[in-house]
Amino acid sequence: MTDATKMVKATLVKSVIGAAPSIRATVASLGFRRLNQTRELPDNAAVRGMLRTVNFLVAVDGEPFVRPKRSRYKIWRSRYDKKHQRGN
Repeated sequence: MTDATKMVKATLVKSVIGAAPSIRATVASLGFRRLNQTRELPDNAAVRGMLRTVNFLVAVDGEPFVRPKRSRYKIWRSRYDKKHQRGN
């Protein structure tokens, strides 16, 4: 198998809703349009770099996909009280 025929299989397993615009653009440039869509992409440095950038959204065959954990250290903020003091 030559370098031109090597392909890597990737699947979009998490949604891009709420992601930064640069992350959305990377997912779109990889050719993903919907959740759980699988694409066969050429195995080169550019594609590997894009897959590494969005590794928390995309699963690559042959590599374990680790779901990102929720933040344990969320900063809880108090409710904005001025709105509720007006009586509306």
